[in-house]
Amino acid sequence: MPQVELRYIDDGREVGYAPHSHVQWSLGAITNGESTFFYRNEQHEVQAGDLVLMNPDWVHACNPVEHSPWAYFMMYVDTGWLTRLRFDAGLLPENQWQDLATAVIHERRWFDGYRRLAACLLTPERPLLQKQTALVEYLSALMHHLAAQPALCPAPVPARLQQVADHLNTHCLEDVSLDDLCRFSGYSASHLVRQFKQYFGITPHAYLVNRRIQHGQHQLKAGTSIAEVALNMGFADQAHFQRAFKRLVAATPSQYRSK
Repeated sequence: MPQVELRYIDDGREVGYAPHSHVQWSLGAITNGESTFFYRNEQHEVQAGDLVLMNPDWVHACNPVEHSPWAYFMMYVDTGWLTRLRFDAGLLPENQWQDLATAVIHERRWFDGYRRLAACLLTPERPLLQKQTALVEYLSALMHHLAAQPALCPAPVPARLQQVADHLNTHCLEDVSLDDLCRFSGYSASHLVRQFKQYFGITPHAYLVNRRIQHGQHQLKAGTSIAEVALNMGFADQAHFQRAFKRLVAATPSQYRSK
């Protein structure tokens, strides 16, 4: 089932995330404790029984309240696959992703349904068809529920800032300097950093590192060695790559690859 990844943390008191984003649509379930969910420019206090939702490429961070127990599931769903599911259900006018407005769901029925889905996906004895059916049924029902919420109309990103982001996407494995980005965009250094963070939630450098880690995840899943991935992703050494990876993924490259 390449369209979905699922992870579970049973003791997240020592788990901390730096602001980051995913290329997938993400859905988390808090199973124990309390945490602070930073999403774009808003902060939400969430607790056991809540679901958190993250659009692709939306910067976020979810971290436990100090000294509080914390456990959660996190599901990453391929954006193209979920777009097609929504389009086929008549929830999108065309087969193109649209961001969802909802950030947190407090209704217990969706949390309980998530737990049942997770149990099905994580049970080796369950047949593949049953797992695929459970995933489609749950997400189809959830997408219909969310479609009734007010439409999301995010502020458009200025064209020059979007060009900077596109440049970082294309050249994220290269040595990009702030001077390069200033010449490319016509902004001063301070204005570029300030405006970029306002619209994308992180600095240009953090954006570039985030993209490198995303590419690194794909290579790790493909079986590439950690040392080779670190080199391919433009990090100074393997230790530097491992620190950055853990800060954004809350797992070491070795732990991530072993799942």
